[in-house]
Amino acid sequence: MRLTKEKVARMIDHTLLKPDASSSAIEELCREAMEYELGAVCVNPCRVRLAGGLLSGSETLVAAVVGFPLGASKKETKVAEARSAIGDGAEELDMVAPIGALKDGFLDFYREDIEAIVELGKTTKVIIETCFLTEREIALASRLCIEAGAHFVKTSTGFGTGGAKVSDIRIIRNAVGEKARIKASGGIKTFENALDMIRAGADRIGTSSGVEILKEFYEADI
Repeated sequence: MRLTKEKVARMIDHTLLKPDASSSAIEELCREAMEYELGAVCVNPCRVRLAGGLLSGSETLVAAVVGFPLGASKKETKVAEARSAIGDGAEELDMVAPIGALKDGFLDFYREDIEAIVELGKTTKVIIETCFLTEREIALASRLCIEAGAHFVKTSTGFGTGGAKVSDIRIIRNAVGEKARIKASGGIKTFENALDMIRAGADRIGTSSGVEILKEFYEADI
């Protein structure tokens, strides 16, 4: 795939999930996303209505996190949170899967948790939190995401012990083939890092450094 300015911009989910993020910081996030024509902004549910209003009329989508950052909420709680976010204007949902259930071998529970969000009809990105998983578990979690109908497998919340790794992207891609897309997130700060993820198979990049990455791409010789 030949990367162009437009393609790279549309691959970026411009992200602000800090607990102390102010309204003005969300406004700046959305202003940057519109100026650079980024694919989406990813925010906490309480900020969806604000972001949606600011991005109205633009092509930048609003993504809301669900069950963030632990994935340990009950399925019914995640569904209620997701429904509320959709009502406020969320067009994509980045949900955290129940990591402990996977570790316990409760695979039906894990799959059904994801299915409940997928059934709401929005693009669903499932965060499997790779830093807590073995290679075998990463592959298993990815396959369960496919079985549940998820649109993306996403590496990380950015709140765990580690973020996206190229090796994890390759494992996920081998597990899902072309049946789902991949979002690399967590610790991606430079275009070189983002490019490594894309070459390994990532379709989206979740980052708080979207503008910096895009500016570096403008200057890159690729």
